[in-house]
Amino acid sequence: MKNVLVVGGGPAGMMAAAAAAEAGCLVTLIEKNKTLGKKLLITGKGRCNVTNNCSPDELIANLPINGRFLYSAVNRFSPSDTMDFFDGLGLKLKTERGNRVFPESDHSADVLGALKRYLHNSGVNVVYHSVTGILTDETGAQGVKTDSGDIHADAVIIATGGLSYPLTGSTGDGYDFAGKLGHTIVKPKPSLVPIETAEEWPKQISGLALKNIAVRVTDKNKGKTVYEDFGELLFTHFGVSGPVVLSMSSHIRNMEPDRYTLHIDLKPALSEKQLDARLLREFDAQKNKNLSNVMPKLLPSSLADIFLNLFGIEGEMKVNEVTKEIRQRIISSLKDLPLNLSAFRPIDEAIVTSGGVKTSEINPATMESKLVPRLYFAGEIIDVDGYTGGFNLQIAFSTGRLAGQSASR
Repeated sequence: MKNVLVVGGGPAGMMAAAAAAEAGCLVTLIEKNKTLGKKLLITGKGRCNVTNNCSPDELIANLPINGRFLYSAVNRFSPSDTMDFFDGLGLKLKTERGNRVFPESDHSADVLGALKRYLHNSGVNVVYHSVTGILTDETGAQGVKTDSGDIHADAVIIATGGLSYPLTGSTGDGYDFAGKLGHTIVKPKPSLVPIETAEEWPKQISGLALKNIAVRVTDKNKGKTVYEDFGELLFTHFGVSGPVVLSMSSHIRNMEPDRYTLHIDLKPALSEKQLDARLLREFDAQKNKNLSNVMPKLLPSSLADIFLNLFGIEGEMKVNEVTKEIRQRIISSLKDLPLNLSAFRPIDEAIVTSGGVKTSEINPATMESKLVPRLYFAGEIIDVDGYTGGFNLQIAFSTGRLAGQSASR
């Protein structure tokens, strides 16, 4: 019976281990934390966006870095296969806006529980050690070195994740293992990460979430729009976060101060003409009130005062004193509230790491190393990443499944 070792107990590692065991191998999954799937529990705000209900081609179109490399893996285990897989494990799923797929319970722990049962039922042996290196000889991978001694095997799968959320165990160990074996490591950088702004006023309303807003990002160097989206944005002590910001971050490849501007449309459902009519109605109903008392009808109160100050509009002005010019300034600013983006937050705050083992050194049909026979890679350690929306977990499941099945042969 073939002996397979899997390093890393995240979604890619769990899928790889069970796939190899189902194929008849004796499988040991090695995890350095005291529990499996630590990072999985915090994905999707604790709800776990397991995949995106789309076709393989649509999935690949949402992978900005090396998407075509995954053509074989994704077609062999597609988003619909992932949904069927979890359904077969008794986990009921639901599809939400943007084709995002979640467990019906909205609890990531239920996803992890299903994967753990799958491991147990497949006969995978789970051990908790820190791997310190990969054992090789002239014929290829031979096992791993751990803090408790060497473990030998016929094949090794590295599924150690990237550098994001290091407290969950993603500390870049796999990059070190692969690099020492001759693999090229594309420099890791944050993807799906909050963004700092040049302006400091977001700090005053840190924690305020704006729902149903539209955003647009412009590149001053190229004079064009690089991203547009609709959804939720969160102001923070350093700038902005939230779903639309995490998505936009993966479209900004060369962040430089004073290059990218975020334009927030606070009223995307209304045209400027409709917004003007709305303002006139509000003003007419409250003619003798101060403008600062009326603006909270249009904006969250904590943002209203900042908004007026930003655009040099006197809040103590009576509504009946507002000129057409000032009204137009309010309308224009509600439709385009600008923020200058200055930097990504540190990589340990990113949901996903961009970079990793160079794809040209991995066989896309098997996930086996082209440099070290019987060594395989799965998940975030590979230089592939996707936008937010369940695409990155699908990468983990597709590559993990393929690596486990390939290692079993």
